[in-house]
Amino acid sequence: MKDFYHHYRIVRIFIKILIPLILLLLFVFLFLKLWLPFGGSPSKKDKKDYEARASNYKDGRFWPYEEFTMISKTKEKNTYLSTKNTKPKESLPTVGPTPLSTPHTEDLTVSWLGHSTIFLQMQGMNILIDPVFSDRTSPVSWIGPKRYTKMPIEIEDLPDIDIVLITHDHYDHLDYQTIRELDGKVKRYVVPLGIENHLERWHVDASKITNMAWWEEIEINGLTIGCTPAKHYSGRGLTDRYQTLWASWVLKNDEYQIYDSGDSGFGNHFADIASKYGPFDLVLMDSGQYNVQWHDVHMNPKESVDASKILQAKVAMPIHYGSFVLADHPWDDPVEAFTTYAKQNDLEVVTPRIGETFELSNYQDYQEEWWKSIS
Repeated sequence: MKDFYHHYRIVRIFIKILIPLILLLLFVFLFLKLWLPFGGSPSKKDKKDYEARASNYKDGRFWPYEEFTMISKTKEKNTYLSTKNTKPKESLPTVGPTPLSTPHTEDLTVSWLGHSTIFLQMQGMNILIDPVFSDRTSPVSWIGPKRYTKMPIEIEDLPDIDIVLITHDHYDHLDYQTIRELDGKVKRYVVPLGIENHLERWHVDASKITNMAWWEEIEINGLTIGCTPAKHYSGRGLTDRYQTLWASWVLKNDEYQIYDSGDSGFGNHFADIASKYGPFDLVLMDSGQYNVQWHDVHMNPKESVDASKILQAKVAMPIHYGSFVLADHPWDDPVEAFTTYAKQNDLEVVTPRIGETFELSNYQDYQEEWWKSIS
């Protein structure tokens, strides 16, 4: 009898532990499946389409342009030029963007809205790259990296957007809440393969979305958009890594050629892109959130300058800093180191304040080292 009660107590304890564990796992499963910000998944038809169009899509996933290590166990230490903290003591000063009200085909204006969000006017169109207006880069609003610099403009104050370009589906480049609030202003989305599933799940009309593989091109109103490789990865949940493509973008018309690197480590793709499209009038380069432990998927500023030179850039602009702490480097080291190395390599740089609009024809007026006066 004692053995019976002993086993009975063990079973009860086991049940008390097992049931909550099962419920927790069920909750996690349903959360990952049903929570809209995680996005959508490709269908069998989608996968067949990816296989036919993308040489790097095999076995249900996208493969990198060249092999890399996402997180290394190197004993090498990070080195920085700056000694400031990972974020400024106060929100960085911003300038209200002043885009042209009616841009013409020969105009090119650029407004950096912080991190990797860029507002371009090119070929007479309004183009928004990697729009993220939320306070956090996270699937939920109460946890995750928090913005330390306010956006210089609200979504409601933006003009109508002809094209939204997305480089990849990480939360600091593709934001659910931003897309939902912005969609009414957007005529067209151009995205790497797979990201259309996220947008469609968020109730974006499929007819507004164009998805592209590396090296594909489209033309919109006289503007050629080329989808080009990047050395990075994708994924928004626990099980969807490499399910969508990551990319950089080339935009060109009769007047200019522009390049946006997206997130990328230094690699052979820059030489290949330069061979097909270079030289470039302006390159927007991933220059922040670097660490020797994930060296292969984010460039440090010196590598970003080297890549700009390979791309035969006339002017280069560092981005991917100034809004979120995603690495341990001083907040201003990306721009401080980038401009330092650029001077050593005879590379012209433009460094607008967050929100500041400049025309490429007068980029020399936007080379102030504004970050040096901020602690």
